[in-house]
Amino acid sequence: MLALIHSLRKQALIFMLTACFLLLFTAPVSIAQEEKAHLIVGVHDSPPFVMSEDGEYTGLAIDLWEYVAEKLGYQFGYREYETVREMLAATEAGEIAVAVTNLTITEERAARIDFTQPWYDSGLRIMVNDNSASDFWSLLSGLKDSGFLHAYGWLAFAILAASVGFTLFDRKFDKDFPKDIREGLAESFYTVMTVATSGKPPKRKNLFGWMGRVWQGLWLVFGVVVVAFVTSSVTSVMTTQSIRNDIRSVFDLPGLEVAVTEGSTAETFAAKNALEAIAYPRMSASADALLGGEVHAVIGDKPVLEYYAEMHQGEPLTVVGAVFNPEKYGFGLIKNSPLRREMTIEVVGAREDGTLHELSTRYFGLNP
Repeated sequence: MLALIHSLRKQALIFMLTACFLLLFTAPVSIAQEEKAHLIVGVHDSPPFVMSEDGEYTGLAIDLWEYVAEKLGYQFGYREYETVREMLAATEAGEIAVAVTNLTITEERAARIDFTQPWYDSGLRIMVNDNSASDFWSLLSGLKDSGFLHAYGWLAFAILAASVGFTLFDRKFDKDFPKDIREGLAESFYTVMTVATSGKPPKRKNLFGWMGRVWQGLWLVFGVVVVAFVTSSVTSVMTTQSIRNDIRSVFDLPGLEVAVTEGSTAETFAAKNALEAIAYPRMSASADALLGGEVHAVIGDKPVLEYYAEMHQGEPLTVVGAVFNPEKYGFGLIKNSPLRREMTIEVVGAREDGTLHELSTRYFGLNP
């Protein structure tokens, strides 16, 4: 009887050890298979890498991802995020399995999420508005910001007051002066503006001898000062705007307001270099801000800026300067993702067999 009990205990122990062994070594496989069953893929709209139309996604990053997914037999669905920052946070929290866009690999991001092998080399460039220097409203805004419009208001008041004063004075002492009030005001206004704009004395009677001449001389000085002030103020503002709008490299940006995409490496670059940056959710909003005069330039990924300018040739947008802050794009994954290794193998394969070059050529032409 004791032998039977001992035998049953031994068989039970063997069964338990076998079950634990099977559970230990088959669980990761089943989990991996479950993860592959239906992946949630986060995307951020950033042409030409991710583009959305009628609920369908296209673009270089989308095409590459779907190529990899097909090779590995992944089933997936897309979830769009308004900003890169939101998509990165979702990846870190495990809300999505893969982050797909022109996602730059950085040290700070690599501490939060994993990346596949890089699949695109890029960098930052600058986009400017070619029409901003010649815009009348920009000049008016510059005069206002400099305080000159306020001074112009006082000059206008002085001219009107002088016109009324001349009218009252000449109606009393000059018998040939027009008696009609409208005619008199018009005559006086013409006299004042002649002196103020040309600095030349009008043909007027000298009613008070030498004292009258001294008064007329002082009035001429006032006219010269007005002309000089208006000319110098307008020239100063136009020169400043010309310098501001003559942006040709990253070294021209300090002191200017620039647009960046929220959560992007351009935003990080601007912060590190103490640039006055305004963050917008996507590239199209940054371009609108540039065209609207809200910013002086846009800092963004080279291929994104170039593609946007190419697709909006009717707008005065130009990409200028050399590439700076070199970058590499990769797919983002949750930390220690079981998908990383096999996805990286397929990305490397797509680069080596020419698939990636073919996809790049489709969106960027012969020189991607």
